[in-house]
Amino acid sequence: MTSQQDIYKNFPAGNTLMTADCTYIPYNKTGYFSKLVQDYLQQHQQVQPFYLHTPGIDGLQKAIAARKDFAHRDILVTEIEKQYSGLGISEKLQSNIQSLRQSNTYTVTTAHQPNIFTGPLYFIYKILHVVKLAGELSVQLPGNNFVPVYYMGSEDADVAELNNFTVDGKKYTWQTNQTGAFGRMKVDKELLKLVTELEGQIGVVPFGYELVNIFKTAYTIGKAIQQATLEIVNALFGEYGLVILIPDNPALKKIFQPVVEKELTEQFSHHAVTETVSALEKNYKAQAGGRELNLFYLVDNKRERIEKQNTGYIVQNLELNFTPAEIFTELKNFPERFSGNVILRGVFQETILPNIAFIGGGGELAYWLELKKVFEKADVPYPVLLLRNSFLITEKKWQHKLNDLGFTPSDIFEPEHLLMKLYIEKHSNHTISLEDKLLNIENIYETIKRGISKIDTTLIQHADALKHNAVKALKELEKKMLRAEKRKFTEQQQQLQKIRSHLFPGNNLQERVENISSFYGKYGRSILDELLHYSLSTEMQFTFLAV
Repeated sequence: MTSQQDIYKNFPAGNTLMTADCTYIPYNKTGYFSKLVQDYLQQHQQVQPFYLHTPGIDGLQKAIAARKDFAHRDILVTEIEKQYSGLGISEKLQSNIQSLRQSNTYTVTTAHQPNIFTGPLYFIYKILHVVKLAGELSVQLPGNNFVPVYYMGSEDADVAELNNFTVDGKKYTWQTNQTGAFGRMKVDKELLKLVTELEGQIGVVPFGYELVNIFKTAYTIGKAIQQATLEIVNALFGEYGLVILIPDNPALKKIFQPVVEKELTEQFSHHAVTETVSALEKNYKAQAGGRELNLFYLVDNKRERIEKQNTGYIVQNLELNFTPAEIFTELKNFPERFSGNVILRGVFQETILPNIAFIGGGGELAYWLELKKVFEKADVPYPVLLLRNSFLITEKKWQHKLNDLGFTPSDIFEPEHLLMKLYIEKHSNHTISLEDKLLNIENIYETIKRGISKIDTTLIQHADALKHNAVKALKELEKKMLRAEKRKFTEQQQQLQKIRSHLFPGNNLQERVENISSFYGKYGRSILDELLHYSLSTEMQFTFLAV
C-alpha cells in the first residue's frame, strides 16, 4: 500500500502545509451527484456496457497496454515547446515535456475551457487531481512515466459561461462583444478593469497582490485568452510538472484529419451516439445526443456549424457552400478550421495524447459514457474515466460551530429542515415524532381491512380512504408540533442557517460558485499544496477540508 507521504514526495515542497482537518465523504451521501455518476462509482452492472476500463489500477494498466503504439510523440512535443516559447518553466515541467518523446510515457488528462481568472474552484481541483494521480502512478507503476495534462477547451464559444467568476459572493463579469472561440478572444480594457477591481478586493489580504500580479502579467492588451490562461495556469501549477496543451493548433489538427474525413463522409459519430443514448435512457437521463454532423467551421472570430446538405456541405451563418471535393481540400489545407463539438472533442484529445485516464466532473463523465462506440468507430483508444475531486473548504471556526450543534461534516449535506428536526428530537424535552402512532394507525387499519374482506370486499377502498385521512391528519399534527418546538430553538436554527449559507452559497456547492482568489489571498501557494496533499487519486470521494 502506497502511503500519502510516498506519493507526496514526488511534488515540490512549496510552502509549509497548514494543519487542516480533512473528512472524506462518499459522493452518494452528498445529494449533489446524479444516479448515473453514483452507479458508475459503484460499478453498477447496468452501467458497465458504457465504459471500457474499470477506474482503478487494473483498468489503468489495460489502458497503458492499449497505448503502447502511440505514434505522434515528436509532433506533440514540438507543438508543446512552441506553446511554452518565451515562458519560464520549472525543471519538473521541462522534464515532463521531454519525457513525452519516450514510448513508456503516458498522460493523465483533465479538460476545461479557459474561464477568465480560472473560473470556479473545480477548475483548480481538476488540475490538482491529474497532478496527484500522475505522482501516485509513478510510485505504483515503476518503469513508466506519467505526465499530468490540462487540455484547454479554448474552442468553446459559450461566453456566458466563461466570462465571469465570483469571489466571496461578489460576481465579476467581462463585458465583451467579441464572438467565436472564447480562447481566441483578445484581452481588452474591460477585462483589465476586472483585474483592478479584484485587486481592490483581495489586495488587502496577505497574498492578494501575489495572485493579482499573476493576473496582471498574463492579461495584457491584445493577448489571446488561451495564451493568457496558459500563462496563469503555468504560474500556478508549473512547479508540479503540469503540461498545458492548447489543441487549437494546425499541426495537432492535422493528426485528427482522418477522423474529420470519416465524420464528413459517414456522420459516424451521430449513429454511434444515438445507439448508445437509446440504451442508456432505459435507466438514466442521458446528455444531448449531438447532431447529424458534429463539426464546426472555425475561422477568425466565428465558430459555426457545418451541415450536410444534398450532395455538399454548408456553413449557413457564414454563407459558405462546399462540394465534397472542396471541403476535403479545405480540410487538407486548413485543418485548424475544423472543430469537433462535445461528441468529437474527446476523440480529438485522445488522438493527440498518449492518454490513459480522463478526469472530469459529473456532467463530463455522463457525456463520456455515451461515447465508447464513437471511439470504437474512430479507432481511438478509450481511457479510464475518473470523477474529479470535489472539496468544500472552510475555516476551522465554521467546523467548530458545526460541531457545537452536534453535527459532522457529512451531516451538513442534509436539508436544513431535516437537520433541525434531528437537532430538536435530540435536545427537546418532549416527544415530537408521531412515527410510532403512524405505525399503529397502519396496523389498526390493516386489521380492519382483513375483517372487512370477509364481509364485503367493496368496503376495503373506503377503509383505505379513512386510513389515508387519518395518516394525513397525524402528519400535519406532527409538523405543527415541530414548528411549535422549533420556536424554542430559534438561536440554533439561525446558527445552522448561517453555517449552511456560508458553506453552500446560493444553496449550491461552493466549488461551482466561488473562485480560488479569496483562498489564495489568505493562504498563498500553501492552499494549493494543501489541496494537493489531500487530493485523492482513484478513490473518488468528496473532501471536506477545514483549514
